[in-house]
Amino acid sequence: MVSGYWQQVVDGGLRVPTDRDLGELTAELTTMLGSPDPEERDATAYPALATWISRGVYDDLLLGLGDGMARGLVVGLGEAGTDTVFRRSFSALALAGCVARDNTHRLVPGDKVLEWGDRLADWFLREVDVRGYVPQQGWAHAIAHGADAIGVLAGSSHLGTPELTVLLDVLADRLTAPASGLLLAGEPDRMAQATMAVLRRNLVPLGVLEPWIRRVASVAVASYGADAHRGYDAEAFLRALHLQVLLSPHPPSDRHDLVLVLVDALRASNPDTLAARR
Repeated sequence: MVSGYWQQVVDGGLRVPTDRDLGELTAELTTMLGSPDPEERDATAYPALATWISRGVYDDLLLGLGDGMARGLVVGLGEAGTDTVFRRSFSALALAGCVARDNTHRLVPGDKVLEWGDRLADWFLREVDVRGYVPQQGWAHAIAHGADAIGVLAGSSHLGTPELTVLLDVLADRLTAPASGLLLAGEPDRMAQATMAVLRRNLVPLGVLEPWIRRVASVAVASYGADAHRGYDAEAFLRALHLQVLLSPHPPSDRHDLVLVLVDALRASNPDTLAARR
């Protein structure tokens, strides 16, 4: 249950209260970020932190706030089906907010942003709780939130071609790893959106992107007619990425070539329905 104090903050347009220290407020919000109560977590703590970050409230404290959110990524890491997933998942979103603020205002040293990226990637690959919506507790959605954070990272000017290539590899590693559970709550679409954020930087050459797409597709191809579950996430991702590349109003510069590569990948993983007629 959200306290009357925080309900007043929400009702007041999320203005920063002046009757308490910002550090005390932030500590309380950080605790609420891991609450199993969606009203505390999803409707209060995260919106407050995200709004205050975007309004510049933490501009002089952004480095410390980001470090605190990065520490939240390892709370209970390795557990599945427990409430600790909420702290990890929403810490990823809050950390993405810190990166997004730096993307527009350059408030954090580049090596710190890269460190945050390393910690996000490590958590994203090690996360085993892939639940989407949890009854009575709301969205966990760790993989979707991790993908969102990767997409924000891709927009950082601190990341060049090598770092963007690493982000693509992280997404591929997540998609091709032995499944800890099917991603059924839109996560492949969010991972495709993160990929688009990388592609729109127009820094990763097609010579790198082609084998990367083939690597993801190989799981779907190998699973066809055998273990369909093994390749479900990869297949869903390829379809989402193909659609986004094809229809995006802000496509990467090599859209035409990427569409052809994706079509070949989808034909290979759907031979009964999409194979070219001879």
